[in-house]
Amino acid sequence: MSKRDYYDILGVNRDASEDDLKKAYRKLAMKYHPDRNPDNPKAEEHFKEAKEAYETLSDSQKRAAYDQYGHSAFEAGGMGGGNPFGAGAGAGGFDFGDIFGDIFGGGRGRSQAHRGADLRYNLEVTLEEAARGTQKQIRIPTMAECDTCHGSGAKPGTSASTCSTCGGHGQVRMQQGFFSIQQTCPRCHGSGKQISSPCTTCHGSGRVKQHKTLEIKIPAGIDTGMRLRHSGHGEAGSNGAPSGDLYVEIHIKPHAVFQRDGDDLHCEMPISFATAALGGEIEIPTLDGKAGIKIPPETQSGKIFRLRGKGIKGMRTGTYGDLNCHVVVETPSNLTERQKELLREFEHISQQDSERHSPRHKSWMSKVKEFFSQ
Repeated sequence: MSKRDYYDILGVNRDASEDDLKKAYRKLAMKYHPDRNPDNPKAEEHFKEAKEAYETLSDSQKRAAYDQYGHSAFEAGGMGGGNPFGAGAGAGGFDFGDIFGDIFGGGRGRSQAHRGADLRYNLEVTLEEAARGTQKQIRIPTMAECDTCHGSGAKPGTSASTCSTCGGHGQVRMQQGFFSIQQTCPRCHGSGKQISSPCTTCHGSGRVKQHKTLEIKIPAGIDTGMRLRHSGHGEAGSNGAPSGDLYVEIHIKPHAVFQRDGDDLHCEMPISFATAALGGEIEIPTLDGKAGIKIPPETQSGKIFRLRGKGIKGMRTGTYGDLNCHVVVETPSNLTERQKELLREFEHISQQDSERHSPRHKSWMSKVKEFFSQ
């Protein structure tokens, strides 16, 4: 079977730089590494193919020969490609550790320092607080640096010693078949140190669980799902690494009157049958107080009255949304005999000229008749 073009294997152009080659190979190595694909029998084949392509193209002399003669440059009688899976670094400075340090953890010759974990806090606020902005105090659990040992993990008056397994590097080299990889030291877990007398407060971890109180500023116009980032307020890092971040995720509590849609507000406005038929003026609540709405005669249920600028001020746009009032004509209940008598009289009079008084009913009945006549 003929070999595939090395540039096609790595997915790069023929004028790709050394950095482009390395990035392309690192991506393929992470994707097809046999340890990551135990159930894919073709993964190792792709992995070896990518490695061969990279080792050739990362060597300037081999690349020049390949560009001129192709694969024949390394066949018997050619320029001599040698075993692409030979041990050690290639002539172009290729080193397995450079690639797999990113996959299996850190570089060589130094202890691993891990940035602290990010934390998420779900914060509930009222609609009014979200609209106007506010400040909230929250109390969060976190891992902080131990005050007793100041993060060293060793009992005061003692110190940690160099790890005997990795020699203080935090990494150990493991030989697996034709290649070797680096892994975090299983004894010191990347710190490069051993603690013979652990701190009694943190038990050698250098961190303790604490609760801290933070003042959180809620900007006006914030909405459900938005997150506020507070740098450095996550968990403490290890071996001098920085702390993680705190992400406060906002959730707005359900409101008794309003429903929010972006920067707009919606509410249902029940009106009586008489007000809907004769018209009138009613008061409705807004986030800033009360507002009056004139109801024109013959208002139908479902009509929307829009009050411009009575919604929420957008956090990004700086403009106010609208308040949309949805009219709901309320059917009277618990009627007295006199009310029933008047309604029957009203219905009798209305039916004498139903086309005039109930145009929607007439239109609906026409559509029904047309449907059944098909």
